[in-house]
Amino acid sequence: MKARIHVKLKPGVLDPQGKAIGNALRSLGFTGIDEVRQGKLIELDLADTDPQSARARVEAMCRTLLANPVIEDYAIELG
Repeated sequence: MKARIHVKLKPGVLDPQGKAIGNALRSLGFTGIDEVRQGKLIELDLADTDPQSARARVEAMCRTLLANPVIEDYAIELG
């Protein structure tokens, strides 16, 4: 089973990397960009076959290591 975890900063948390990306896009002539928020994608290949137990394990991984729940939100996709 594959798991995809999308991690992004919570609203209100400063995103200097997103700001730098937005500035670079504008300097390259791309217009109409109000705000850029940067995140990360983590893909895991799991041995689990039960979606419920897989989700529980990935949730534990996110809370323990993959995301900082104080400043980041995450979303899990299983497939």
